[in-house]
Amino acid sequence: MIISKSFKYRLRLTKEQQSLCNQIAGSCRYVWNRALALKKKTWEEKKQRLSRFDLDKLLIEWKKELVWLTLPPSQSLQQVNKDLDQAFKNFFRGRGYPKFKKKGIHDGFRLPQGVTLIDQLSRKVGRVRLPKLDIVGFTKSREPEGKIRHVTITKSCQNWYIAFNCEIDIPKPDRRAQSEIGIDRGITTFVQCSDGAAIYGVSPLKKNLNRLVKLQRKLARRKRFSSNWKKTKLKIQRLHFYIANVRKDFLHKTSTQLAKSHSLIVMEKLKTKGMTRSAKGTKENPGKNVKAKSSLNRSILDQGWQMFQQFLSYKLNWRGGELILIPPQNTSLKCRICGHISKENRINQEEFQCINCGHTENADLNASINILAEGHSVIACGVEALASTLKQELQTRKPEMV
Repeated sequence: MIISKSFKYRLRLTKEQQSLCNQIAGSCRYVWNRALALKKKTWEEKKQRLSRFDLDKLLIEWKKELVWLTLPPSQSLQQVNKDLDQAFKNFFRGRGYPKFKKKGIHDGFRLPQGVTLIDQLSRKVGRVRLPKLDIVGFTKSREPEGKIRHVTITKSCQNWYIAFNCEIDIPKPDRRAQSEIGIDRGITTFVQCSDGAAIYGVSPLKKNLNRLVKLQRKLARRKRFSSNWKKTKLKIQRLHFYIANVRKDFLHKTSTQLAKSHSLIVMEKLKTKGMTRSAKGTKENPGKNVKAKSSLNRSILDQGWQMFQQFLSYKLNWRGGELILIPPQNTSLKCRICGHISKENRINQEEFQCINCGHTENADLNASINILAEGHSVIACGVEALASTLKQELQTRKPEMV
């Protein structure tokens, strides 16, 4: 079985190579913005669509018009047209409309060919030959594996990073002994497992929030685009980068631990975007408890639930496991003993006490066991059970809509 895996390292560039990387990234950004504007104008005026191949032909004319567009590798600019074409395909599938790019935000470029690894200088320093950039060193934290398909070079906090996208051929995973678990995601307890194990999150944004607020206030007092303003802004970027890395490290370790220990994991299909929608409302109809809701939204986003779900999905797939997502309705209000559903069952955030049978248990543990049971129903009856569950819940809440 062939899988795709990325290996990311920090580059060790000379000043000339850094300047060249900035120029290549700027050229790619210009091609993206010009191509996006042209596609938008062509559709609005002529109702015609420009394909990536049409844009590749126009790229030749743009190079004649602007000499500095001949500096970056041609394939990097063609890759921009390919990425823009994919962005529009994603838009037609329901995702957001492609946006124009700004300088200093997600700067980078991709090299699909001409990448060759060279003998390393030392155990911690590797070398790679890249088009236009020649030989480049990078800090090697681990050995890249498999066949290199392409590399992506990005800039973050004034540092450049290279990510090798590799194809790795691994043995097809055998069907493992069934080890099942239900997971209830939360804020206080990041993961509550149906077997009783609990994993507590790191909440990196919450721990660094005071420091971030102080830096943002300091930035607001600086003169815009002055040297001190740029220094403070860089500190804020580095703090955000640190917070994101701490969160990602925790999610990778937790998802790997669970994927190795269990072959079947059931979770709720949470719509994080809807859960974290602002409560401000409008001037005519202002929202209630706006401050409390914004704090709750920040805490939810700080956990990285969606990223954790993605990590768990592909890691289980690599090991022959399976991730099942179920509707989240009533999992925390249903008694796992008698099946009674009521808001009064949930005494508070931590305690669950059924008003029908008197069963008392930790609320998250009760929910995780209900989630696992619902996963068994989906396995036993397939899609029909899932559709039936959704219909019953809809009838309970709004019978007039069915």
